[in-house]
Amino acid sequence: MSVPETMWRPLRTALYLPANRASAVAKARTADCDAVILDLEDAVAPDAKAEARDAAVAAAHDGGFGDRFLVVRINAISSEWGADDCDALRDSGVAAVLIPKLSASSDLARYRNALGAEPELWAMVETCAAFLNLDAIAGSASREGLTTFVLGTNDLALEMRCTLDADRSAVSSLLTQLVVTARAYGLSVMDGVFNALEDEAGFTAQCVQGAALGFDGKTVIHPKQLAAANTAFAPSDDQIAKAESIVAAFAAPENDGKGVIKLDGKMVEILHLREAERTLQIRDSIAARAKVQA
Repeated sequence: MSVPETMWRPLRTALYLPANRASAVAKARTADCDAVILDLEDAVAPDAKAEARDAAVAAAHDGGFGDRFLVVRINAISSEWGADDCDALRDSGVAAVLIPKLSASSDLARYRNALGAEPELWAMVETCAAFLNLDAIAGSASREGLTTFVLGTNDLALEMRCTLDADRSAVSSLLTQLVVTARAYGLSVMDGVFNALEDEAGFTAQCVQGAALGFDGKTVIHPKQLAAANTAFAPSDDQIAKAESIVAAFAAPENDGKGVIKLDGKMVEILHLREAERTLQIRDSIAARAKVQA
């Protein structure tokens, strides 16, 4: 299997907000997040679906999100709103469309046909069936333009009938499975939301857990969660220093053309160089954004 080149854009945070709340959309244009997800699904009542859809398209046309990645979460294509969502977002200029409850690889082609060639596809992984079919879904990613998995912890726990504790022990193996599959196919992978807005310590701990498991970042439901998530999923000072050391070592004349070198008493391979380069590129992207926003 040929693994696609990993995307190196920062995805520390993706902020959900209802597309039909104009004040929230306006604030998202200046929020310190890497992606904005305009929601047409769970956060929007049935009688406001059309309004939210129109607002999402208008927001995409108006722009103003800077280098924040603009995503729209649509309703399932099998619902009474899904086909209209796809029609409206086709050639709308949004960067990606987030598909809810994707459970089979065959569904990807249906969404791709409905949305046209332009937007990336992101997929909510939030059903038991999705985890049974995860390899097949990821295997069709490059063909259908799927770039990112987004964990839907709430719906998954509801379908499993499990109880989520602070460590998410009931789904810990599934978190690892999702990250492993994403890495095998060169996809980005975002951790699920944390519902208890007043539990700042719990949220921070879950961000640290997600980063340790290998997630690229976290989906959040309120701007006040952004700072802790951005910190947890950004390269640490130690990681940056180590990456700089690895890149410098491979660039030394005596290591030219080598696939394995010795650094600080340890063997370092090309795969470590690639990860170091990714770390430094993400650092530089974050720094560039901070400079623009200053």
